[in-house]
Amino acid sequence: MVAVKAQQVQTILKAPDPRYSAYLLFGSDTGLVSERAAKLAKAIASSENPPGEIVRLDDIDVENNPDRLSLELMMVPMFGGRKIVRIETSRRVNALMLKPLLEERSLAGVLIVEAGNLKKDDSLRLAFERAGHAAAIGCYMDDGRDLDSVITDILRPLKLTMTPDARQMLISRLGADRVMSRGEIEKLALYAAGQGQITEDDVEAVVGDAAELTLDRIVNAAASGDGARSVTELQRALTAGESAQGIILAIQRHFTRLHRIRASVDAGKSIEQVIGEIRPPVHFKQKDVLAAQSRAWRMESLDTALAGIGIAARTARVSSGLEDLVAERLILSLSRLARPMR
Repeated sequence: MVAVKAQQVQTILKAPDPRYSAYLLFGSDTGLVSERAAKLAKAIASSENPPGEIVRLDDIDVENNPDRLSLELMMVPMFGGRKIVRIETSRRVNALMLKPLLEERSLAGVLIVEAGNLKKDDSLRLAFERAGHAAAIGCYMDDGRDLDSVITDILRPLKLTMTPDARQMLISRLGADRVMSRGEIEKLALYAAGQGQITEDDVEAVVGDAAELTLDRIVNAAASGDGARSVTELQRALTAGESAQGIILAIQRHFTRLHRIRASVDAGKSIEQVIGEIRPPVHFKQKDVLAAQSRAWRMESLDTALAGIGIAARTARVSSGLEDLVAERLILSLSRLARPMR
């Protein structure tokens, strides 16, 4: 029975334990789930001699051939290393389908399953945690320390540093989704290439600009239950050239902040105290709006909202032609979720 603790994750990703032939990666940060699944697959493949083969399967593969997954995992390779099969949960790829594989004493290949946020009593999560040859790894939104490491990992090879204030500003605008955070950091690094040190002005120019006020209007309308106004502001932003994925990232940042405020309030702090402790400080024009939303949203609803935002972020990345529609559907769903609180 293995539920991997946060401090053990990096060790497993660098040197996977050969005892495990099945891994479940799950959590609210879909980008981090995907990133860790890719790292884990590469680490396992490179540990084989000869190297293992990484296979990606999707819902269509399973629908066309229901036995495909088990065949890939049970087949003993004649010449190469083990097969490492990556697959995402879906309508067909679920606990009912995967449990028989986990009940095997061991698998010839390695199964890596990517899932969204799963509760402690979710049947799929329990199945992985209880299987002797499986491990379950939670992937949750980055905190400041995690993001600080990601920033350093990206900038160091490029011989770029940041002023402390610039780093703090950048961290405050990231963290909702690992893949999107990496994209923002890499965009900043490209902008600052050759100048040695990144300043607040660079962060302001690349990661946030005057369009931030427009994004605030979209986010606040959705979080306050005003779907019509949120859609109107969304269309204005898109017409002005704002990226739908950037808008989704702004929504993730805002709801991540709401989630953290709500958690602190539920632990006994006052909303005013929590908002006052946020760094960088919340703009005075935003304090009252943020406080009202923090009072209205409850933890269960925020969990639901963040799960939906994570799915939308992933969908927008893989189907960029539909990202505008994905963003619109997202803000409407959040507005409906917020409406009973008004």
